[in-house]
Amino acid sequence: MGSLSVLEHEPLQYPHARRDESVLDNYHGVMVPDPYRWLEDPESEEVKEFVQKQVNLTETVLKKCETREKLRDSLTKLFDYPRYDVPFRRGDKYFYFHNSGLQPQRVLYMQDSLDGEPEVLLDPNGLSKDGTVSLNRCAVSQDAKYLAYGLSSSGSDWMNIKVMSIKDRIPEPDTLSWVKVSGISWTHDSKGFFYSRYPPPNEGKEFAAASETSAGTETNANLDHQLYYHFLGTDQSEDILCWRDPDNPKHTCMASVTEDGKYVLLYIYENCDPVNKFYYCNLFNLPNGLQGQKGRDLLPFVKLVDKFEASYQYIANDDTEFTFLTNKDAQKYRLIRLDLEEPSIVIEVLQETENDVLESVDAVNDNQMIVTYLSDVKHVLQLRDLRTGSLLHHLPIDIGTVYNVSARRKDNSLFIGFTSFLTPGVVYHCNLESGTPDLRIFREILVSKFDRTEFQVNQVFIPSKDGILIPMFIVGGKNILLDGSNPCLLYGYGGFSVSLTPSFNISRIALMKHLGIVYCLANIRGGGEYGEEWHKAGQLGNKQTCFNDFISAAEYLVSAGYTQPKKLCIEGGSNGGILIGACINQRPDLFGCALAHVGVMDMLRFHKFTVGHTWTSEFGCSEKEEEFHWLIKYSPLHNVSRPWERSCHKASQYPPTMLLTADHDDRVVPLHTLKLLATMQYVLCTSTSANLQNNPIIGRIDCKAGHGCGRPTQKVIDETADRYSFMAKMLGAAWVD
Repeated sequence: MGSLSVLEHEPLQYPHARRDESVLDNYHGVMVPDPYRWLEDPESEEVKEFVQKQVNLTETVLKKCETREKLRDSLTKLFDYPRYDVPFRRGDKYFYFHNSGLQPQRVLYMQDSLDGEPEVLLDPNGLSKDGTVSLNRCAVSQDAKYLAYGLSSSGSDWMNIKVMSIKDRIPEPDTLSWVKVSGISWTHDSKGFFYSRYPPPNEGKEFAAASETSAGTETNANLDHQLYYHFLGTDQSEDILCWRDPDNPKHTCMASVTEDGKYVLLYIYENCDPVNKFYYCNLFNLPNGLQGQKGRDLLPFVKLVDKFEASYQYIANDDTEFTFLTNKDAQKYRLIRLDLEEPSIVIEVLQETENDVLESVDAVNDNQMIVTYLSDVKHVLQLRDLRTGSLLHHLPIDIGTVYNVSARRKDNSLFIGFTSFLTPGVVYHCNLESGTPDLRIFREILVSKFDRTEFQVNQVFIPSKDGILIPMFIVGGKNILLDGSNPCLLYGYGGFSVSLTPSFNISRIALMKHLGIVYCLANIRGGGEYGEEWHKAGQLGNKQTCFNDFISAAEYLVSAGYTQPKKLCIEGGSNGGILIGACINQRPDLFGCALAHVGVMDMLRFHKFTVGHTWTSEFGCSEKEEEFHWLIKYSPLHNVSRPWERSCHKASQYPPTMLLTADHDDRVVPLHTLKLLATMQYVLCTSTSANLQNNPIIGRIDCKAGHGCGRPTQKVIDETADRYSFMAKMLGAAWVD
């Protein structure tokens, strides 16, 4: 039995979780127990009872966190500011998303001109009483007559695609189900669109028979992704099957139509690595168009790239001459051009740079392009010639992140979205008509009672265990005292070539303003901050490098005087959840609190659930002997042990830990968190009479929520108040009005 030393010394009653010691798996001659295998069944009454007991336990802890309601009130006030996304143009109309402040979901608006009166086109807030139905994806036809949009329920990655007539706002009868990992791309005749989906779970039943509330709680693997074309006004059963690959059921596919409307492009992915096959089909060469494909075989795609060797992203084309952004022979990416009729002849438009990552390219103004580079984790914008690659102009932006460039090649203007740690958001309108870019603020997002001059941002480069310098941003109030007194929050991710760049987060502002938190963002290896070399340095058998980098960042914050271990909280989500789980196993002495969101915690079985099989490129797979030995060494679930029984660490216990998950997370299914929670509570708290684990080990398990996307504003506020009031209590961070 553990006691909660920081919460008035009251004993904490951990729920009993049955251990089935008979469950053993043989991994290449190594017997590995899995006593909580029963927690993998979300429909089991025993699992539901376990979850409810954990919810009750967590609530008893949170009730003793004095800043909880103050933080909730402050966040509610701070969140109440208008937010705008970058506009995009279709036909002669403009479209954009807007949230007035505390609306559960953002609303899609339309304008006839930039100074015209905005009209609500689609408001998802009326689709559910609790705001848990979200607009997952949308696509406007080229003539702006139709809107196709995907709706998701309770945070699930599944979506149903529906269609609306834009002129009269009347919903069409079309409903497409079992859509996941999909784009929506209209053909230019506006007769229909391409999309991707999985086969329905029960082939013999109607698509609509599945319950919207239950979709997203299943754990079975998603296999046999297929590309379809849907004609407006027809039933989903009549959709044209354009591509499938039954020999490779784990592959996924997505399609898009080129800006000239001539080609449909097919991207095929083997896993989450930034590599893909690339096929194309000339829609103008189909004898009777797509209508003539009904009842026929798959579309006659031409296989331009038929190996998983590099990433190829379409940028623009002039008939058969295509421009691609690629990492082929370029760890930091380059721009190439080739002719479909002579694909062996490759012309380099922009060569790979030595230091900066070529992150995105957008064609605009006929033969120009906006190029975005990532330079030491800050974005740089340039206007270049699309054909020659020659530099035309630098576009002046502050230090921060370009989160969206909205451009069409036929337009002489574009929109740019920018943010930073202390910039809530700026939407720039850039006019290229005169030849010199005219960059002006179109919309600026303002937050009442937020004064950026009260805060400071620094970037430091700290040596990791192997001497490689790791970038880290440090954000806090002005004149931070380096006396070890500051409560610190260290965040990291380190995987899937994802780059963590400066961005505004109103919750962090509240923490810095009212709790004196110093926020730190570590750009550890495994991410894409310096290209594929940086990514691969923290991938597969190199995964321990991610943890070493993060631990080195924490050690720097202590040695430099920013904080001390008992005042340092670490946080991460998804792949970052693994990071937190592994680091508290390896260095429990270094942290005063840990927050792990929706983490992949069982590294031996992750590939068996929903889309987990696509992550084997990042982690490896326990079914392969060498890779099993990588995984078992750091798997959070399999490395929980009592610090007081180790001779190598001074710590007597794990830091206070909150594991977070949600019932409709069908990306990283909740079983990961539930199994780790049961394991930690058993090993550290209930299986020993030593009573040395006084710090709480709790789980926050949300309902009608998923991996994070589509969560309504109130749920975001509630979860933020819960986890950060827990952190404040554990770190001893006092509230300041």
